[in-house]
Amino acid sequence: MFFGPLPLSDAEGAILAHSLRLSGLAFKKGRRLSADDVAALREAGISEVIAAKLSDSDIAEDAAATRIAAAVAGGSVQIAAAFTGRVNLFAEAHGLLRLDPACIDAINEIDESVTIATLPDFAPVQPGQMLATVKIIPFAAPAAAVEQAEQLAADGPPPLAVLPYRPLSVALIQTRLPGVKDSVLDKTVMVTRERIEALGGTLIDESRCAHDEAALAAEIAAMPPADLLLIAGASAITDRRDVLPAAIERAGGVVEHFGMPVDPGNLLLLARRDGKPVLGLPGCARSPKLNGFDWVLQRIAAGIPPSRSEVMRMGVGGLLAEIPTRPLPRAGVSTETPRAPRVTALVLAAGRSSRMGPTNKLLAEVNGAPLVARAVDAALASQAANVIVVTGHQGESVARALADRPVTFVHNPAFAEGLSSSLRAGLAAVPSESDAVVVCLGDMPRVASAVIDRLIAAYSPVEGRAICIPTTHGKQGNPVLWDRAFFTEMAALTGDAGAKRLIGQHADRLCEVPVDDAGILYDVDTPELLARFTETADGRKISAPDPASAGSSRG
Repeated sequence: MFFGPLPLSDAEGAILAHSLRLSGLAFKKGRRLSADDVAALREAGISEVIAAKLSDSDIAEDAAATRIAAAVAGGSVQIAAAFTGRVNLFAEAHGLLRLDPACIDAINEIDESVTIATLPDFAPVQPGQMLATVKIIPFAAPAAAVEQAEQLAADGPPPLAVLPYRPLSVALIQTRLPGVKDSVLDKTVMVTRERIEALGGTLIDESRCAHDEAALAAEIAAMPPADLLLIAGASAITDRRDVLPAAIERAGGVVEHFGMPVDPGNLLLLARRDGKPVLGLPGCARSPKLNGFDWVLQRIAAGIPPSRSEVMRMGVGGLLAEIPTRPLPRAGVSTETPRAPRVTALVLAAGRSSRMGPTNKLLAEVNGAPLVARAVDAALASQAANVIVVTGHQGESVARALADRPVTFVHNPAFAEGLSSSLRAGLAAVPSESDAVVVCLGDMPRVASAVIDRLIAAYSPVEGRAICIPTTHGKQGNPVLWDRAFFTEMAALTGDAGAKRLIGQHADRLCEVPVDDAGILYDVDTPELLARFTETADGRKISAPDPASAGSSRG
């Protein structure tokens, strides 16, 4: 890859290394310069630019990051679309992250252009939580480095996966000594049940007996079959020959290990009976605070119960107790774990099709399906969390045409007032947990789900990308993604021009997202365009439209 000053005569196709702001021009870093861009720069008096130019032995940053992410990702891992050489990986299930640290390290050592950053091995994760990010540092990576990374990942099980928690059945026995209050034991049941249910399991039985070897052994033998047996002693275990381990062995079990290098949680006992794990609980297990019992319970729920040697290797990072020197989070700084953005797709399908005469273009049949179904299906196939369809003109017919699709319908009785009224109705229905909305137009049948995914991948309000708009050959198109911060302004719009008029007011928060898809410029506004689209669409492959003949985009 070449990097450095390039004369304009050699700059077409190069990637701009630094943003340029000149009179009438605003080119951002990473822009691939077109012939029109070069001409505009020449007219502005620029003779050379600092840029990168890829060679045949390079793979562009987005393609390289996507290939490496696909190679390392295993089960229950969602791969986001690439943007600026970054691909984020998210959990698709509630479970434990499992890594092959040696493989991840080996990939990071291949070439300085290739990086993977992850959460720690065995990290408990929730659906939508970020697990890792693959980042190509410059504008491209050597093809040989990408191929080597793919080979390393293919040499064994995927080096990054989520092991979902299984619905464990759990039984609990508590021993008691004279003077122990029932309220203490009741609280232990409550805390234990909450722990188990948080991992998708069920506490199926709970019993109590005297803190005595014979009594406890009889209680263990009488417990119904369960995936896991927990025993909470009235007194802490102090030795392998104490009441709890002795009773487990008397009942036919085997003690595998006593103690663990995790604090709190040192006095945990690991045992087995009838092929199922048995845990003697440390006293801290009566508290809901994180302790060593949680680490072992999570691994059992994920189907990978720890061995004796694995428990003994939990010491690094095993200091969980609050200590005076531990710094508190800075005031005002969020400690929320990074997660996938929750984006609602809003499909506007309320228009009167005024330029179509008596025909409602959204209901026009194309290859056995109504035109509007193409926009809705693209939204459903994307990584949007949910899809809302706003109806208006012939709303009942539009809703019937889409009745078999998992969408939420919102009717706009004021559809005659223009696009802004449908936008307002749709925004009012966006769930409160959604971070942003991507506004799709029902009469744009050539917008692919990959375009929506790329907008979601680009979206990062923290980094100044709060409005994301697709571009092709320097022209802005639809759909447009808007952060929730703009909902109030969007809802205050009037007329038929949509929200694009706000873009100029928030240029500092705008991100243009290049896509190789002219469908972002194509809407069906006239009988001629509908006829042409119907003739060319075969339901599998649609030829790229001529932007000059495309309808007017109004996102």
